[in-house]
Amino acid sequence: MPKHGKKYRSAIEGRDIAEIFTLEDAVAKSLGASFAKFDETVDVAICLGVDPKYSDQMVRGAVTLPHGLGKTVRVAVFCKGDKEAEAKAAGADFAGAEELVARIKEGWLDFDKAIATPDVMALVGQIGRVLGPRGLMPNAKTGTVTFDVATAVKETKAGRVEFKVDKAGVLHAPLGKVSFGPEKILDNLKSLLDTVNRLKPATAKGTYMKAMAVSTTMGPGFKVDPTTIKKFLEG
Repeated sequence: MPKHGKKYRSAIEGRDIAEIFTLEDAVAKSLGASFAKFDETVDVAICLGVDPKYSDQMVRGAVTLPHGLGKTVRVAVFCKGDKEAEAKAAGADFAGAEELVARIKEGWLDFDKAIATPDVMALVGQIGRVLGPRGLMPNAKTGTVTFDVATAVKETKAGRVEFKVDKAGVLHAPLGKVSFGPEKILDNLKSLLDTVNRLKPATAKGTYMKAMAVSTTMGPGFKVDPTTIKKFLEG
């Protein structure tokens, strides 16, 4: 029984899977290899020269992509008083404190991103075991624990991407939809790489961005020549 379907096998037919490309070519080929009937998401995987088991080599942050992600993001804000009205005015889908926590304890999770003001984090901590595994727990390092809820909501709605290197030293992030075309995907990728580059740990040794691959939801991955990354960022 084949591991992949006919369309996937057709997309990689006659291709050397070890071949590497410039960033521009990898993005173009990834978009060209998309075959799903829906508008696939374009993703990037970056292997970083860090050891995440050491806290001073953890790479984590967030970036607002210039062209967004091409999807509607439902935002829940944990806050009280005037901040609740501020959050809703900025476009939050849900805002509140005790009542939101109570709903989540009952199993409600109809939102994609969560933001919280610092004064309610003790309350949010009660549902940390629910939010954490789903990547929904607000975190100060990614700007989702803040009193400036209006800015946080607007940035999240506009296409704010949070990222965190995994145990293997690989960082995964979405770049938008196939329908964006190569130019917008490359703009989004540059914003992401600029941010990741700025977050390079002082203790990281050797090459920082060791390897990279671009793919779509259903399509094959296209490896990037790491020597072209610096040129792309400088350009």
